[in-house]
Amino acid sequence: MRRLNRKKTLNLMKELDAFPKVPESYVETSASGGTVSLIAFTTIAFLTIMEFTVYRDTWMKYEYEVDKDFTSKLRINIDITVAMRCQYVGADVLDLAETMVTSADGLIYEPVIFDLSPQQKEWQRMLQLIQSRLQEEHSLQDVIFKSAFKSASTALPPREDNSLQSPDACRIHGHLYVNKVAGNFHITVGKAIPHPRGHAHLAALVSHESYNFSHRIDHLSFGELIPGIINPLDGTEKIASNHNQMFQYFITVVPTKLHTYKISAETHQFSVTERERVINHAAGSHGVSGIFMKYDISSLMVTVTEQHMPFWQFLVRLCGIIGGIFSTTGILHGFGRFVAEVIFCRFRLGSYRSTSVPLPDGHTSNHLPLMTDNSMH
Repeated sequence: MRRLNRKKTLNLMKELDAFPKVPESYVETSASGGTVSLIAFTTIAFLTIMEFTVYRDTWMKYEYEVDKDFTSKLRINIDITVAMRCQYVGADVLDLAETMVTSADGLIYEPVIFDLSPQQKEWQRMLQLIQSRLQEEHSLQDVIFKSAFKSASTALPPREDNSLQSPDACRIHGHLYVNKVAGNFHITVGKAIPHPRGHAHLAALVSHESYNFSHRIDHLSFGELIPGIINPLDGTEKIASNHNQMFQYFITVVPTKLHTYKISAETHQFSVTERERVINHAAGSHGVSGIFMKYDISSLMVTVTEQHMPFWQFLVRLCGIIGGIFSTTGILHGFGRFVAEVIFCRFRLGSYRSTSVPLPDGHTSNHLPLMTDNSMH
């Protein structure tokens, strides 16, 4: 009884077979079919490798929303070298809420040599080359996001030479926490002196001939410090052509949440516009000599997420490639055989054209002549 039920089940499954097998005696092979099959298998193998490469790759997805966080503090990471002695310059932040943050809250003044060593010059040259490529090809920013915490540090390497030259510049580095509103970080002559209406810098004891605001921005970023991320002003170097010169940077900061397979961090991106001018009150160019970075916080927040193709989507695309190539090559092969048969049939018909045979009464006959015994031989 069980064998009978099993036999019925097998017969039922055979009737439901959507892929009937053709007996080998009914299968005809040809050289053209083998050639097309070889081309099809080669194409499938090539496209499968390419599809697997796409499957292994990832891409960045950008989502935008309103930033509702107004109470947290904004961190500013600073590493700037000014071509003046540390006792002559002062750095601080003044925001729109008239809150003053002095450099004593987190910045370090370090006497250094302004000219770079050969190794440091090579580092700066490479960094400037990367910056120029980033400005031309914005898609490279995705590569930097994906390589964060993985690539080498972008900080200025220490000097490899033991120079006996006395320090002629001041490196101001560290970080400050400021309110999440627009503000102005500046470096100018003299130390800051707060007063009820704002603040001022004690610059009376410094002569104008010693003013030199040539500077190099080794690093400037906002938010969490992430190794491997290159910011727009990193590697910037400006040489002052006049003692009374003002350098201005207008910065728009965009809060950014970065989620990759390597890290998950809250940082900030920013764009910058540069301007520099000589202070000449007689010519109507008013202001204070120094370096001024005026930043504004965007109301939008960007969430950058690294995404990967799902495995099921990879299988669907792979099946589409295999099935599509088999179908397409089968159609092309059938069409080619049809065209070839039509052409060869015409040639064969042309070799048996009707000939005119003269008759004894002067008429002609268009029928093919009958084969005689002589023609047989």
